[in-house]
Amino acid sequence: MEKVKPEEEGTSPEEPPARPAWSNKAEYILAQVGFSVGLGNVWRFPYLCHQNGGGAFILLYLLILLVVGIPLFFLELAAGQSIRQGSIGVWQHFSPRLVGIGFASCVVCGFVSLYYNVIIAWSLFYLVNSFRSTLPWASCPLGANHSQPEPECAQSSPTTYFWYRKALDVSGSISASGGVSPALAGCLLAAWALVCGALIRGIKSSGKVLYFSSLFPYLVLLCFLVRGLLLDGAADGVRIMFTPQLAVWGDMQVWRQAATQVFFSLGLGFGSVIAYSSYNARYNNCHADGLLVAGINFLTSLLATLVVFAVLGFRATAVARACVARNMEMLAQLLGTGALPTLGPPTLGPPTMDPAALSPPKYSDWYHRLPPELGTALQGHGITDCRLEDEMNKGVEGTGLAFITFTEAMTLFPASPFWSVLFFLMLLNLGLSTMLGNMQGILTPLLDRYPALQRRAALFTVLCCTSGFLLGLMFVQRSGSYFVSMFDDYSATLPLVAVVACEAVSVAWVYGADRFLGEVEIMLGWKPWGRGWRPWRVYGCMWRYSSLLAMLGLLLASLGQICRSPPTYQAWDRAQAEETRVPYPPWALAMLILLIVVATLPIPALYLRQLAWEGQARRRQEGAPPRGELELEEAESPADPERSANGYLPVRTQEPPGRGEEARAPYGGAKVMGGEIRGWRAKVRGHWRGASVTPPHEWGWLSMVCAPLPRAGARPDWGSWERAKDSHWWVTRRRLL
Repeated sequence: MEKVKPEEEGTSPEEPPARPAWSNKAEYILAQVGFSVGLGNVWRFPYLCHQNGGGAFILLYLLILLVVGIPLFFLELAAGQSIRQGSIGVWQHFSPRLVGIGFASCVVCGFVSLYYNVIIAWSLFYLVNSFRSTLPWASCPLGANHSQPEPECAQSSPTTYFWYRKALDVSGSISASGGVSPALAGCLLAAWALVCGALIRGIKSSGKVLYFSSLFPYLVLLCFLVRGLLLDGAADGVRIMFTPQLAVWGDMQVWRQAATQVFFSLGLGFGSVIAYSSYNARYNNCHADGLLVAGINFLTSLLATLVVFAVLGFRATAVARACVARNMEMLAQLLGTGALPTLGPPTLGPPTMDPAALSPPKYSDWYHRLPPELGTALQGHGITDCRLEDEMNKGVEGTGLAFITFTEAMTLFPASPFWSVLFFLMLLNLGLSTMLGNMQGILTPLLDRYPALQRRAALFTVLCCTSGFLLGLMFVQRSGSYFVSMFDDYSATLPLVAVVACEAVSVAWVYGADRFLGEVEIMLGWKPWGRGWRPWRVYGCMWRYSSLLAMLGLLLASLGQICRSPPTYQAWDRAQAEETRVPYPPWALAMLILLIVVATLPIPALYLRQLAWEGQARRRQEGAPPRGELELEEAESPADPERSANGYLPVRTQEPPGRGEEARAPYGGAKVMGGEIRGWRAKVRGHWRGASVTPPHEWGWLSMVCAPLPRAGARPDWGSWERAKDSHWWVTRRRLL
């Protein structure tokens, strides 16, 4: 798009500054990849894959990604690129009644940003503590008598103790605040300073940061993959990971978890995908970008899964071997004292002669072949099974995977501080790139909605980050980790599913899927004789049916899950030195429900507000004196889909088009805006207005451009359409050719 000069358009100094654009395609792709590839790819996808059938879950995830995820991802990419506005402006373009979708996305992004930056603060805390010759979570500290380890640490593990007692200093319940942790508050301030510095100049500064924050995690993952595959027991971890269990496909809970993971891994509904694509070139192939980003996201999840389970296999093997050695030593003592007279060496066989040669799988096989009464007797003496699978299941979800289980595995590495620094640098950059996308989902729509803010964009960014830090202090108190779990589980899941369902309805049924695809064809320069690129028409069916039904099914399944099992959180019991599931107190349940209501309230509230405003405008128009035919033609209702204020507005960009961009523009450089071609189309617009229905699809792409959207309650007037078609078909065709 051309760079519009103020003197050419008669602009005033009060006009908002020109809209920025990406410096190059690489920055845009890195921004989309950095936002979609986040911490969930590293700790949530491996957990879900392990808990839900291994390779069977991967196939199910891929199926849902193709049928539901990619079509909705392409919808947001194309909408942002064609309308060149944030999420608020995009959904106002489709219908002023649906502007609440954009505001709901901003609210959800705000909730997510509050607790997501706390995870970055945790990573900073561990990163600082990794610069030691001996990692502080490698062994238990001494107790009060300075001769024995701390009992709480001895009952759990050094990494668990450091996480709960040193890093979080966690309280016993969500009701016990305990005050703010100074160390975590300082790390939170540093995290918000990083975010603010990356966003202070908009995409001009964040685009440069993304070169490192998006690419560095892949370097670390490759290093961990090579190192992990060389460890003893890594093959067992990978084997356990990818062993398919197709029977899980019959469990609807597995389908719900797979759909949820697809939904969140692509970042649908946040408005960040729309915000990033709105800064893109007008004629960029957004469909190819969508396939590329979705493919990179899926491959990253597989890469992270390989790394995680290779390392966890090594950790599980080390722990299981220690378990076998301990049990064999206890068994030898029991046999020596005669406590187990029925169990002699011939029963155990040759491995009893060399306990070190007894591998965990062989020990587990021997243990399960014992008579039931003998197995019960062994359990009474503390001799248990030592299965690799049991060890891999411990603490493998969410923060437990990153800050407890994986951290414990790294203490077994040679040069463990080096690997710890790499790991937490990776978490820091993964969180930072996603955090930049969350903030863009807030800043871009508000800056586009309120032009006065654009002249003070830097100050507005600083104020948003400062507010985020002050509100985030709630999460760095001693009970703060419980609030992080609450926000992570409930503040985004249901509201985002509702937002994406409304997006599918607005495009497929309100605005029209075929109409939107026709506008995308024109935007991308497609012509009937084979030039340009044309989006797949099957997307229209997916938006109407499969994607929408999947979102509604996911919404109902999530609500059913909450109703079946009341919300609980995982608390730390100091007396037992273990994690326990505790129900939320009544005030926390009220807060939980309030988060969901506040995030979804803008959609119905602004819908009803727009209806009331339209009703008032209609009553004023009915009471006004009659006007001439020309005035009636020019006067447009605020709810008219062809009203320019509701559609695409000319947006000035800071960069001139690249070489050859005007040559690639459709129809000889005609400005394509919101489904209409300015200039020659204005001459025949009155004739096309005579048609009260959208022309039949048989007329092809031209009908999608020139025909208006039918007004509510209008009856088909095929005669009007035929007259318009006969009068202007040939002249229009010649102008396009």
